[in-house]
Amino acid sequence: MLEYNLPRYLPSAEELPDSDDAPVDNELQELIPGLLKAILLILWAERMDWFFGVDMGIYYHPDEPPIVPDGFLSLGVERFYDEELRPSYVLWDENVVPILVLEVVSQNYRKEYTTKLDQYAELGVLYYVIYSSRRRRKPRLEVHKLVNGRYELQAGNPVWLPEIGLGIGCERGNYSGVTREWLYWYDEEGKRYPTPKEQIQQEAQRAQQAEQRAQQAEQRAQKLAEQLRALGIDPDKLG
Repeated sequence: MLEYNLPRYLPSAEELPDSDDAPVDNELQELIPGLLKAILLILWAERMDWFFGVDMGIYYHPDEPPIVPDGFLSLGVERFYDEELRPSYVLWDENVVPILVLEVVSQNYRKEYTTKLDQYAELGVLYYVIYSSRRRRKPRLEVHKLVNGRYELQAGNPVWLPEIGLGIGCERGNYSGVTREWLYWYDEEGKRYPTPKEQIQQEAQRAQQAEQRAQQAEQRAQKLAEQLRALGIDPDKLG
């Protein structure tokens, strides 16, 4: 947890603004973290010790404006407070610094590779992920890990995050009706976890295959019964 001087009175999340009123520069800044959250909602459906915020303010001091990443993940916190959900993420209430933050770079550069890098390091965020689809000569996806107070760029795509138990990477796919490169979660072997739509399709395919196997089994049973009757044996009287 951060060590800093806080005033005696600390406002709650309900007393703080829930937005910086700054619109996103690009729809991808909502869709990309939204997809990561949607996958987690299925993957970690039984877990209640995590929270993934999308375009939500992180308050670290009551007299300072919040930091608002495009997405962030915290572990070891309550999944839900109540049915009103969180209006913002307040560090002095949560007592847990996000373990991962995500910034999606748009055409309006917002100092993702400079000022924000320093801010998240100062907060103690373990993984800082930056994605820029506009990059040509440098990697579009960068995963930085905080080591001894400084971020070190991690190699690979996907990148395994052992403290989270997931990998993160990018590849082409379809989400929200758009075929392009998206960010996904991966297992330790580098296998991508399916999106909600893909999981529904996989479940439907498995159900169809199970139905086909049942039909084939019934056809084999009928054929065997016909063969027994041809031999003068009544299959209905077999015990």
